[in-house]
Amino acid sequence: QVQLVESGGGLVQPGGSLGLSCVSSGPTFDYYSIGWFPQAPGKEREGISCISSSDSNTYYADSVKGRFTISRDNAKNTAYLQMNSLKPEDTAVYYCAAGPVFSRYESHYDHWGQGTQVTVSS
Repeated sequence: QVQLVESGGGLVQPGGSLGLSCVSSGPTFDYYSIGWFPQAPGKEREGISCISSSDSNTYYADSVKGRFTISRDNAKNTAYLQMNSLKPEDTAVYYCAAGPVFSRYESHYDHWGQGTQVTVSS
C-alpha cells in the first residue's frame, strides 16, 4: 500500500516561493508517475504538473509554466514541487498523487496524500 504525505505548505506573500515535498512509503515509488493537484475553495482539483516514473517526462499547465518546477528523487521516495513567483490565485490545498500512468488527469491516479495548504496573500 502506497501512502503519500505532503509538506511544505504555508502562507507566503505574492511573488514569494514555496517548496512542497511528497514523501511515499513502500518500496515501489519508482514505479509510479507523480502528479500535483491543487484544489481551491469551491473548485475542482486540477492537474498542474506531473512527472513520469523515470523522471524523463514532465508536464506543466499553462497557468504554472515557467514558475513551478516538478522533480523527484527515487532514492528518497520523494517528489517535489518548487513554486516561484506565487500569485494569490495559486492559493489552494495541494495534493500529490501516485499512479501507473503519466497523466494530468486525476482519474489516472490511485494513491493520494492528505494535502497541504498554500496561501498566497499580502
